[in-house]
This record gives sequence, C-alpha cells and structure tokens, in this order.
Amino acid sequence: MDGLESWLFPGGQFLGVRWSVWKFIGYAGNVLFFSRFLVQWYATEKLKRVVVPPAFWWLSLAGSLLLLVYALRQRDSVFILAYLFTWIPYTRNLVIHYRHLEAHLTCPACQQLCPPQSRFCFQCGTALTKEVPPQGESPAAGR
Repeated sequence: MDGLESWLFPGGQFLGVRWSVWKFIGYAGNVLFFSRFLVQWYATEKLKRVVVPPAFWWLSLAGSLLLLVYALRQRDSVFILAYLFTWIPYTRNLVIHYRHLEAHLTCPACQQLCPPQSRFCFQCGTALTKEVPPQGESPAAGR
C-alpha cells in the first residue's frame, strides 16, 4: 500500500496541501461559509423574491466560527479580526427570526400560520384575534 499512497499523496500532500486536522477545520469553515450563498440563492429563485432563510444564518454562524478557530490556531491577526465579531449579527438575525415565528397567529378555522400583524387569515379569510394571556401568565407558559 505504501507505493499507492506515495503515488496518490506524493510527499504526504494531496493537491499540493499538507493536510492536518486544522487544515480540515479551515476548509470546512470555508465550505460552510460559501454554501450559505447557494442556500440563499435557491430560496430566492424558488419564491421569486429576495429571501434570506434561517439556514443562511446558521451556515454563516458555523462557517465563521470554524474560520475564527482556524485563524486563532494560525495566529493570523488579520484573519482573526475578520471573523472575531461576525457571530453577533448572525446570532441576532436568528433570534429575530425565531421570535417572529413565535409571534405568528394560528387561524382557528384552518390552522394556517399567519404573520403577527394579520387581521384575517390569508388562506380562508377568517378573522384573527390575538390571544391575550390571563393576568400574570406569560405567553410561553402554555408551551
């Protein structure tokens, strides 16, 4: 097998790169970070309007954290600074997204989820009312 390995990986390298766990982490971060654009592009094309799905923010967060870990390991100050604070807007956008989802109203007639500001169900036209929790009870208490 040594002959095959030396032929496939001359000098212990593949594609001119000496591989290690840290190289894998760096490349994995790049792949995740790049793939978010494909996810966003697909969602936009599918709905024919600009859409940024939660997967975009999750891939952004995961990719940038892996790239930050790699940059810290390499002690590259330019690379570290580039990814040091990127997690803040990615996390904030995920928080906003999930809070918005929780605020959706469920149509009592057809069970369709409707945006929080809706007065009528866009599926069946039923009037929507926001349920107000009893005094001293939080909206999430029933979950």
